[in-house]
Amino acid sequence: MLRPAAPLVSCTVNLSSAVAGDTYVGFSAANGAAASSHYVLGWSFRLGGGGRAQDLDLAKLPRLPSPSKPKKTLPPLIILTILLLSVVILLLAAAAVAALVVRSRRYAEEEEEWEIEYGPHRISYKDLHGATKGFRDVIGAGGFGSVYHGVLPRSGVEVAVKKVSHDSRQGLREFVSEIASMSRLRHRNLVQLLGYCRRRGELVLVYDYMANGSLDKHLFAGGERPALSWEKRGKIVRDVAAGLLYLHEGWEQVVVHRDIKASNVLLDADMNGKLSDFGLARLYDHGANPQTTRIVGTLGYLAPELSKTGKATTSTDVFAFGAFLLEVACGRRPMEFTVDDDSPGLVELVLEHWKAGEITAARDPRIGDCDEDDLEVVLKLGLLCSHPDPRRRPSMRQVVQILEGAAPAPETLPEDLECGVGQFYDESFDEFVTGFPSTSEITTSTTQSTDEQQRLVGCVQLSTADFLKTT
Repeated sequence: MLRPAAPLVSCTVNLSSAVAGDTYVGFSAANGAAASSHYVLGWSFRLGGGGRAQDLDLAKLPRLPSPSKPKKTLPPLIILTILLLSVVILLLAAAAVAALVVRSRRYAEEEEEWEIEYGPHRISYKDLHGATKGFRDVIGAGGFGSVYHGVLPRSGVEVAVKKVSHDSRQGLREFVSEIASMSRLRHRNLVQLLGYCRRRGELVLVYDYMANGSLDKHLFAGGERPALSWEKRGKIVRDVAAGLLYLHEGWEQVVVHRDIKASNVLLDADMNGKLSDFGLARLYDHGANPQTTRIVGTLGYLAPELSKTGKATTSTDVFAFGAFLLEVACGRRPMEFTVDDDSPGLVELVLEHWKAGEITAARDPRIGDCDEDDLEVVLKLGLLCSHPDPRRRPSMRQVVQILEGAAPAPETLPEDLECGVGQFYDESFDEFVTGFPSTSEITTSTTQSTDEQQRLVGCVQLSTADFLKTT
């Protein structure tokens, strides 16, 4: 603001009489109750004598400072809300981090350097978890683990996913190597192993999905499913024989199945028979305690020599296949656990009908009319394969030739078969149980049916004493 040309207030006052000694000059202003700011930008004062005070140089006066804005304070409610929101955000962030850690651990896989060479056969656990909807769709359970139905998310291929427990790290490399080798097995009558995943002492195996399930569901389902015709049964038998021959002779090395039975034969959408679980029994040998005798298989399908040697061979597979032939033809399992201890075993039953000159009368009564000659061949071949002496059993190549009609079927059975089987059923079971040291373990798997709840599904380990108690 410019200085007025003429003072608004002009008065000469002699203050010498009012003040004494040193005097200080200052300015003050007041506006009553109204708040205001007053600034003195410059002033000129003359002390003593008359005359006029020096004029102020307005160009040198400082700028008028901007009026300061009053500080705003937030209401306490808003401050409290901000604090609470900050705490919630921190908790949500911590929960998100924890969820990511849990999720990563859920899908975490174990992989070592030596597994790189098997990389093409690995399938991520995350894909398998999604394919099976969290492993909820159980379609079966067996001696080696539960089986789940799934659909691979990327390809849309239906698969059967089997979880196999393998807690021991001893022999783990051989275990995975065997799986990678099995995935290279290619045969129309083998269930194709597509890949595997390994995590937390557990192997997850991925197979082709078989729409019609296992054969035992069709043989022993009672009235739930229509009975299989002999035409279908005969084709399934030939399919399984061809697959087993491939395992024994058709690949680069011999593969012993060790657990041939109806529940390990799966049927695709066209009712073609495919052998499953091949090689899994052998995989369980890796990492086993060398002081433990392990026999993997199912009672009724185990060859008698296993009680002495404990070694599975192609001949023991043939014995199990013979039990399978009789099982399919007669519609009953090789060993039926009933209250009647005098009931004959399946081999004894077929032998009795053979001695009576009516071997085909042992067939499953639900079959109805069928090719009697073909049925007789299967029954006789089942008895031949079930011979207690492994040297007297045919090879799988001879079995396939007979089933396909490329070789003649036996007109009569060996004379020592009846005696040998009788002795086996009289003595061999006890010999089988007591033929091991008391510190040994016998590993067996049995199959559960709806009317036989005492059968144990899975692979269990029993000491000799415990085994005797169960019998």
